[in-house]
Amino acid sequence: MNDTIVRFGHPATLIAEYDHWVVLLRPAQPTLGALVLAAKSDTTAFGDLPAAAHAELKVVTAAIEAALTSAVGYARINYLMLMMVDPHVHFHVLPRYDGERSGAGLTVADAGWSGQPDLAQAVKLDAAQVAALTDWLKPYFA
Repeated sequence: MNDTIVRFGHPATLIAEYDHWVVLLRPAQPTLGALVLAAKSDTTAFGDLPAAAHAELKVVTAAIEAALTSAVGYARINYLMLMMVDPHVHFHVLPRYDGERSGAGLTVADAGWSGQPDLAQAVKLDAAQVAALTDWLKPYFA
């Protein structure tokens, strides 16, 4: 796994794995169910990923959207490709909703609704919360 994936807590945050991608729990939750979708490649440019990774992205995003619909009941979903601190290809996946959502003993409000996500208001998870949310979300990807 590349350094970006490790920096986002792999393997503790691993929710689903595909040939070219991993889905990780985002260790700071601006909205409940926030994820990191990261390419396994060492590539730092989205356009440099192999064609198979781009094709698989359709399968992975469909799985993410189905899982988060069931788990969180979001109204919108944001895929943010920031890649400023962590250089390898990855997206921050944020389910968006009015109000708050609860799961695995955690309640998180969408502080930025209905505008841009407010990443500064993210709930920073401890190890027990990471484990609980990861375990809660994994079955939605089965």
